[in-house]
Amino acid sequence: MNTKETVKRTVILLWSILGVAILTAIYAYVWTMLIHGRLVWHVKLYFKGHLLMVFVYFVLLFFFDSTFGGLKIGYLKPWDVFFSNVFAIVIVDVVSYLQISLMEIRLFRGDVMLFMALVQVAFAGAWVYLGGRLYHLFFPPRRLLLIYGDHPIDDIRDKFATRKDKYRIEKLMYMGEDEEILYSQMNSKDYDGVVLWDVPAQTRNRMLKYMYARNIRVYMMPKISDVIIKGSDPLHLFDTPIFLTREYNLKVEQRFAKRLIDIVFALILSIITSPIMLITAIAIKICDRGPVLYKQIRCTEGGREFKIIKFRSMRVDAEKDGIARLATKGDDRITPVGHFIRAVRIDELPQLFNILKGDMSFIGPRPERPDIIKEYMEEMPEFAFRMRVKAGLAGYAQVYGKYNTTPYDKLKLDLSYIENYSVWMDIKLMILTLKILFSPEATEGVESGQTTAAKETVDKNSKP
Repeated sequence: MNTKETVKRTVILLWSILGVAILTAIYAYVWTMLIHGRLVWHVKLYFKGHLLMVFVYFVLLFFFDSTFGGLKIGYLKPWDVFFSNVFAIVIVDVVSYLQISLMEIRLFRGDVMLFMALVQVAFAGAWVYLGGRLYHLFFPPRRLLLIYGDHPIDDIRDKFATRKDKYRIEKLMYMGEDEEILYSQMNSKDYDGVVLWDVPAQTRNRMLKYMYARNIRVYMMPKISDVIIKGSDPLHLFDTPIFLTREYNLKVEQRFAKRLIDIVFALILSIITSPIMLITAIAIKICDRGPVLYKQIRCTEGGREFKIIKFRSMRVDAEKDGIARLATKGDDRITPVGHFIRAVRIDELPQLFNILKGDMSFIGPRPERPDIIKEYMEEMPEFAFRMRVKAGLAGYAQVYGKYNTTPYDKLKLDLSYIENYSVWMDIKLMILTLKILFSPEATEGVESGQTTAAKETVDKNSKP
């Protein structure tokens, strides 16, 4: 890591700690000056007791901020960082309120805590804004050289264009150009890094070694085989490294823990959200007098078919011709109520009963329709890999992708989850799912004309 990068990481870390420390200081003031003295049944705390309360708050806030991405100033979009901070603040303040209520042996008055949360949110907004301005002032966008293969580059170029504040593609070069010129450009001081896009494995490996030897930063889009290798187990049987990639199966203890989490959380959420589901059912019925629920054949683990349950968000005759179509931007098949319940994901709530039944899990690849799976597999047979685990209400591809992310990219995201599975990953993704509920990009429809796999951008060079 060069000196500039070390300075950047140090500055971001210090800024992050400063932000969490000030939010904690606000809590410390409210706790010691406005709350502690009001407790009716309180046990008097001395300095160490107050210090423990403040320390626990700091640790929880730092943990949730880190989990949601609230400390990634300059890396994530400012609005995303701000929302991450808001979620972290709300969760930790609720936990703190419950903690105080336990000390009080009754629900404590919430007006002080609510005022504190509003002050913290206001500070978080100013902190994110100022941090973003300072970051872009001292750390301008990275200048990148993009080297591409035989397939169109519009997709990747558009993705980088959405983050002009952090990356700037300075030059495009085809991998088949004169090798001397190509390698000279890689090593040029005009760029801060190189992007390798859809370059065949043999050529890519040669380029990667060249740049690694010269400490050149490389941004490389992985292929399916790369994702599988990343999830392999390193072995040290001999005097040479070995990567073990085996048939995928969850361990018995993992299956038990995953199923237990599914049942417990599905029961709790079913009870909590029952009023919302009742109101939604009434609204759908009043809207067009049609059925409230919508059942559709989907596929789960091993390709097994089941009927998924959702609140109906489209017209009753949305697919009267029997052809499966993904929702597009401005889709006129979506009802007025449907627009709202899709935006806040209420339409997915009935799937809690699919989870209790055992057809789905809380976390896993989203279940697809058999005909869409068949169409995808004509373009990429590897799509079947994602059905090695039970389908999920939310998943890796939903947290880190969008509704209109291409099937090939969704496959890579889902495989990243499958190959690196842990119970902690499930818990983390469940927490992060709360955040994407308020992200417009997560429910954005595909472009018109991209409703089938044949019209999606699929990397044909997905094999090693």
